[in-house]
Amino acid sequence: MGTSRGGNSGARTRIDPKHVVIVMHVAGNFMSALDITIVNVALPSIGRSLNATSSSIEWVVVGYLLSLAMWIPASGWFGDRFGTKRVYLTAMAIFTLASAMCGAAQSLDQLIAARVLQGVGGGMLTPVSSAMLYRAYPPEERARIARIIIIPTIVAPASGPILGGLFADHLTWRWVFFVNVPIGIVMVLFGIFFLREHREASAGKFDAAGFVLSGGGLALLLYALGKGPRSGWTSTIVLTTAAFGLAALIALVFVELRHSRPMLPLRMLRDRLFRAVNIVSFFTFSAFFGFLFIVPQFLQDARGESPLHSGLTIFPEALGVLVSSQFMSRLYPRVGPRRLMSYGLFAVATTIYICSFIAIETNTWLIRLLVFAVGFSVGPCMVCVQAAAFATISPADTGRATAIFNAQRQVAAAVGVALMATVLAAQLPDASVEGAASLGAFRTVFRVGALVALLGAFAAQIIRDADAAPSMRPRAKRPAKEVKSPAPA
Repeated sequence: MGTSRGGNSGARTRIDPKHVVIVMHVAGNFMSALDITIVNVALPSIGRSLNATSSSIEWVVVGYLLSLAMWIPASGWFGDRFGTKRVYLTAMAIFTLASAMCGAAQSLDQLIAARVLQGVGGGMLTPVSSAMLYRAYPPEERARIARIIIIPTIVAPASGPILGGLFADHLTWRWVFFVNVPIGIVMVLFGIFFLREHREASAGKFDAAGFVLSGGGLALLLYALGKGPRSGWTSTIVLTTAAFGLAALIALVFVELRHSRPMLPLRMLRDRLFRAVNIVSFFTFSAFFGFLFIVPQFLQDARGESPLHSGLTIFPEALGVLVSSQFMSRLYPRVGPRRLMSYGLFAVATTIYICSFIAIETNTWLIRLLVFAVGFSVGPCMVCVQAAAFATISPADTGRATAIFNAQRQVAAAVGVALMATVLAAQLPDASVEGAASLGAFRTVFRVGALVALLGAFAAQIIRDADAAPSMRPRAKRPAKEVKSPAPA
């Protein structure tokens, strides 16, 4: 059984603990998600400043992603064992310190080392804050708060290229990392005073085999997915890392199913709703991040637009999600996740398919409208994923369940990007081909992205609304305050 602790001072009781958790969740997720995309735009400036080659500069991104993958699976156990407050604030402090070290780096080696350290903090921020969130809010309230907690997932990746371009062009690439420092310091201080502690007495001992197999397998697989489109799927490094990664993950299944208290409790996937939502979530995030990857490529390579301009064109997708999520949270209890996710993904597939007919001379505002429509259509899926994923998971298992969910989401994003990049490379073997000559290749890629979303729409049919009933109950109304009768004269 879990134990929670809070301070006794009056200052800590003036803020609703639920609101504290939401603030920490949104801030941590935004910083972690932003860091993945904001750095990409600044890589050319970083390379010139540190005299790095194109092949070595990619480790600024790869080092962070691999470290992130190593620590996501272990985050649930650390939170349960040492307390979610302590682990979250430690992760935030590590992330903030590493961000300052990245900005102050004087060599490529220093920058890569700091990025690896940054991934340690980033890998624990999202799963631990998710565990805090789902323990604080009962299932019937999760659809309502979904419109808030999806903000970092949507806005951060879309705003990263814009901020990265502004910093690189008008300030210095170092501000790509320094921007995290003041936010991180404020969040650590805020959490120290207002965040409540929670531990699980049944956390068990550290599962060393599970840590090595899950973290190592996930990191190797993500590396292969990222390297494959650039180096070719038959290259030695890709085949080797993919083989070892898959072997580690297969071994993980056998090891964890035999462990009494595993780091990744894969038995949770026997839960029909948790399993179904994770499957649909995989298609959703593959299509979403694949689309976020390919649209800037199309705008810059085929249409010749600047990174900043392409970032401004892709940003309406975030606005579309924010708009639709505001009323989807109200529809969720009445319609249920199955139809909302199925219809939403079908609309995503249709809109991405329409994008395949964009021409070089197509008006930019029409493209922005289509991008907005993709975001508007994916909004119902995001709300349903947040509301239904943990509806049948007990509070004691929530920490490790969030580790499974976030690992799945990380792989889904990598698969979506790798698929789009691979199809583009196959259709466009000569990377120097640009402009109208590359239009046919991008059209094929958009259609593949539409197919991924369409498969997700069909997969949503396996979700049973009856299983998600705990998250569809109306919120309990607070009892009205008693009105005291006036004292007799």
